[in-house]
Amino acid sequence: MTSAEGHVNSPLVAMCDEEAIRRAMVKMFTCCVQSVNAIICSDPSGKSSKMKKQKQDSQSQPSLYLANAVFFVLFFSVAYFLLQRWREKIRTSTPLHVLTISEMVAVVSLIASFIYLMAFFGIAFILNPISILEEEDDEAVIEKYSGSCLAGVSPKLPPLPPKILAEKVAPAPVLLSMEDEEVVGAVVSGSIPSYSLESKLGDCKRAAAIRNQAVERVTGRSLEGLPMEGFDYDSILGQCCEMPIGFVQIPVGVAGPLLLDENEYTVPMATTEGCLVASTNRGCKAIYVSGGASAVVLRDGMTRAPVVRFNSAKRASQLKFFLEDPQNFDSISHTFNKSSRFARLQSIKANMAGKNLYIRFTCSTGDAMGMNMVSKGVQNVLDFLQNDFPDMEVIGISGNFCSDKKAAAVNWIEGRGKSVVCEAVIKEEVVKKVLKTSVESLVELNMLKNLTGSAMAGALGGFNAHASNIVSAIYLATGQDPAQNVESSHCMTMMEAVNDGKDLHVSVTMPCIEVGTVGGGTQLASQSACLNLLGVKGASKETPGANSRKLATIVAGSVLAGELSLMSAIAAGQLVKSHMKYNRSSKDVTKVAS
Repeated sequence: MTSAEGHVNSPLVAMCDEEAIRRAMVKMFTCCVQSVNAIICSDPSGKSSKMKKQKQDSQSQPSLYLANAVFFVLFFSVAYFLLQRWREKIRTSTPLHVLTISEMVAVVSLIASFIYLMAFFGIAFILNPISILEEEDDEAVIEKYSGSCLAGVSPKLPPLPPKILAEKVAPAPVLLSMEDEEVVGAVVSGSIPSYSLESKLGDCKRAAAIRNQAVERVTGRSLEGLPMEGFDYDSILGQCCEMPIGFVQIPVGVAGPLLLDENEYTVPMATTEGCLVASTNRGCKAIYVSGGASAVVLRDGMTRAPVVRFNSAKRASQLKFFLEDPQNFDSISHTFNKSSRFARLQSIKANMAGKNLYIRFTCSTGDAMGMNMVSKGVQNVLDFLQNDFPDMEVIGISGNFCSDKKAAAVNWIEGRGKSVVCEAVIKEEVVKKVLKTSVESLVELNMLKNLTGSAMAGALGGFNAHASNIVSAIYLATGQDPAQNVESSHCMTMMEAVNDGKDLHVSVTMPCIEVGTVGGGTQLASQSACLNLLGVKGASKETPGANSRKLATIVAGSVLAGELSLMSAIAAGQLVKSHMKYNRSSKDVTKVAS
C-alpha cells in the first residue's frame, strides 16, 4: 500500500487536482488488484501440481501487486486528466486534436497502461472460466463455492462440482446440440426467452423457425401461409425487426415511365389495393405525352423538439431568448454538428407553454431520413445547455412539437423532411383521350372535393384525393418508415384551366416528405433493388442528400399522376366500375394459397 501511495504522489499523476479522489482511487484499485491476484492464484482443479505453482507465484506477489497498482492508478489518473482537458476544450471550442506536451505524455501513458492491463487481465480472464460465463441466476452457486476468493482472499476451498463447472463452461454448445423440438419446448415453457434465440443459437433463420412454432403452440393458432423460406434473417438482426417469425408478402408493381424533370423513372409500388398501380400508370402516361412534369424542393430539414422545464416561466423565457439570439447560433450549431459529418443545424424555434419550453431543431441529414441523426445532435445541445442552465430539467428528447408520425399544423406550415412542389400542364386532347374527361369537369371537381370538401371535414393537410395511397406504396417498396406516411401524405392538389381554358395546370404541394436512401429498411435486399430501379440507391457520392431529394421529387411526381387519374375517374363516373373490374377476384384465395 505504501508503494502504491508513493506512486500516486508521482509528478505524472499529480495532474489530478483533488487529493481525496486520488486516495479513493488508490484504495479501490489496490483492493481490485488483490482480488484479481487471489483469483488467479486459486486452485479450481485441486491438482497438486497447481498447488506447487501457486506456492511459487505467491513469492512474487509483492512485486506483482506493486506493478498492478502502478498501472491501475496510472490508467485512471491520466484518463481523468484527459477527460477534464477535453471537456474544457469543448467548452472553449478548442480543437480536440491540438495537444500540449502534458497531454501527449498523458495519451502515451494511457495507451501503455491500457496495453499492460489488457495483457495481464486478459490472461486472468481466460484462466478463470467461471467468471467468464457467470450468469445472474447462478450467482448463488458461485458465491457458495468461491465466496471469499471473489473478495480478494487467497482461497483454500473445494473446487466446483464437475456438473456445475461443465454447465458454466459451455452452455451454448449444449443448446446447439439440442433438437429443434426440444428448443421449442424450452421456449414454450419459458426456460429459454424467445428474444434470446438468435444470440443463443447463432442462427437467425433457425431462431425464427423455432419462434414460429413456439407461437403456434402457445396461441393455438395456425401460422400456415406465413412464409419462412427465402428471406435473409441476418439482415434484419439489430436493425429492422425483433423476434421475427416469418415475413409478409406484398406484391410490387411498377407505374411509368414517369417523365419528371426530363428524366424517366419506372416507379415501384408495393400494395395490395387493386387499381392503384394501374391508375397511377395512367396518370404517368398523361404526364408523359403532355411533355412531362417538373418538381422543386423548397426545404430539406428533419426536426426534433425536446421539452424542458424550469421553475418559472421567466426562467424558461431566458433560455428561449438565448436560443433564438443569432449571436449564440454558431456555438450551438458547432455543438450540434459534432453528432455527424452530415448533420448541419439550420434553425431553432422555441415555444413556451407555461414554464415548459418546446425547442424545435431543424437540420439537414444528407441522404438519411435522419431521425436518429437529429436526435443525437439535440442530445449534444441539451448537454451543452446544462452548463449555463443547470436548473433546466429535460422532460423528454421528443415533446411532440417535432412532430413525428402525427398530423400536425406545424408540419403543414413549417414543413418537415423535404418540402416539394410538383406541377404539369396536361393538354386538352390528353385529358379527353387518356383521362376520358374534360378540363372543366376536373377543375370543378377539384374545387368542390379536394378544397371545399376537405375544409368541410376539417382536414389537416388532406386537401387531396388519395396522396397517401401512392406515398404508402412507394414507402413500402423502397424501405421507408411506413408510419411516416401520416405527415408525408400532407398534400394540396390544385387544378386550373390555362391557355384560354383549353389545357389543365395541375400541381401537388407536399411540405413534409420524409424519405432516405440509406439506413433502416433501405438496406434490405428487396427494398434496395427498388431504390436501384429508381437510380437513388445508397448515398450520393457527389452531393450528400441528392439521392434522398430526388426520391422525394419522384414521390411527389407519382402522387401527381395518381391524383390526375383518380380525379378523372371520379369526374367521368368510372370509379366504381373500374374497382369492380380490377379490385375483385373470383378465385378462392385460400385454395390458391394452399
